[in-house]
Amino acid sequence: MEMYQKIAVAVDFSEGSKKAFKQAIEYAKNFQSSLLLIHVVDTKSFGSIAAYDPKYAQELKKEAEEELAKWKEAAEKEGVKDVEVSVEEGAAKAVLTNLDVDLVVCGATGLNKVEKWLLGSVAERIVRYSKCDVLVVR
Repeated sequence: MEMYQKIAVAVDFSEGSKKAFKQAIEYAKNFQSSLLLIHVVDTKSFGSIAAYDPKYAQELKKEAEEELAKWKEAAEKEGVKDVEVSVEEGAAKAVLTNLDVDLVVCGATGLNKVEKWLLGSVAERIVRYSKCDVLVVR
């Protein structure tokens, strides 16, 4: 069965994204899909910090890559054969709605509760604007 050839899971390292990751592993195994673990360093939220320290985004990317390498290993141990890792910079809502995948899996809530209250959640944006199926994990 090849309903979903490429599955992306949005990872912000919150409890919600950990649950989404576990669900994405099951889907990837069931559909024999490749799995993309994607984290977005939200550069729009720290513009003033970056102005004082231009290495800030690079440090965050490196930390995320190191953590995602552990998640990749866990997915492979669970039986997912093709796992990619991507750390992007920008607005998470924009990056995650423009992925070239068949399914996006994300947690219902992430780390940024203030942004959710002010602007709407990343999960909501993915559901509204993605060109593929979306699974929101509670």
